[in-house]
Parts: sequence; structure tokens; C-alpha cells
Amino acid sequence: MKAVFRTDDAWSSLIIRVMLGLVMFPHGAQKLLGWYDGFGFAGTMGFFTEQIHIPAALAFLVIMGESFGSLGLIAGFLTRFSAFGMLCTMLGAIFMVHLPNGFFMNWFGKQAGEGFEYHLLVIGMSLALLVAGGGKWSVDGAIAKKLPG
Repeated sequence: MKAVFRTDDAWSSLIIRVMLGLVMFPHGAQKLLGWYDGFGFAGTMGFFTEQIHIPAALAFLVIMGESFGSLGLIAGFLTRFSAFGMLCTMLGAIFMVHLPNGFFMNWFGKQAGEGFEYHLLVIGMSLALLVAGGGKWSVDGAIAKKLPG
């Protein structure tokens, strides 16, 4: 159990997890709550299952992972679990949607859709958190200190 909560005490892990959580939170809020011009839970489930053909269980996990995983990252609670969820979500997004559009984002509206450069950054940040943990001021660190051994 201690391995789940173990973390370094680095500022870099704190910065990575909080920034990743802050960037991912609006995406989750769009999907779950309909904030920021999002579809909300029902609309996102419908889009994922009917248009992209993602199984309902996976669509649900994506919505919950982006919504609650981003909050977990901000707090540093279950950092590795949340980072793994972000990593899986971004891999799915690349291979199911963005790969045909190439590497670059659609800055000038000349592509069919967005590329996958953003997703690679999220994957890189997630991998760093999987290795190091939540870092300084994380709930994980506080829990790890209280666990025996």
C-alpha cells in the first residue's frame, strides 16, 4: 500500500501535477458538467458511444478520469492512479481521433482536426508523475508518512 502513496518531496513533481490538473480540469468539467461550453455527461456519453464508437464503460472512465483525476492531481491524492488515467485517455485520443490529423494542432484551421502534440505533453507529464509521485505538499506524501514501514 505504501508504494501507491510513496512520493519524492520535489518541487518539480508539485509543479507538474498541479499544472496538469489545472489544464485537465476544464476538459473534465466540459464532459461531466457541461461547463466551458461542453456537452455535459449525457451529451458526452452519446458522442463517445454513438459517433466515436467507444464502449460505454470506457467513455464513463474517460469522463470520470478527466473530472476527478484532475482534482486528484491538484491535491496530490492518488497521483499515480490519476496520472495513469490521463495517460490512457490521451493514448486513446491519439489513436482513435487525432493521429490522422498529424502532429501539429490546428492553429490556422487548415487541417481536418487537431493533431496530437498536446496529447504527447500530457503523456510525458503523466509518465513523470508515475515515476516520481505527487511531490511536495501532496496528500499522497502525508498518507505515506503515516503508513507503517
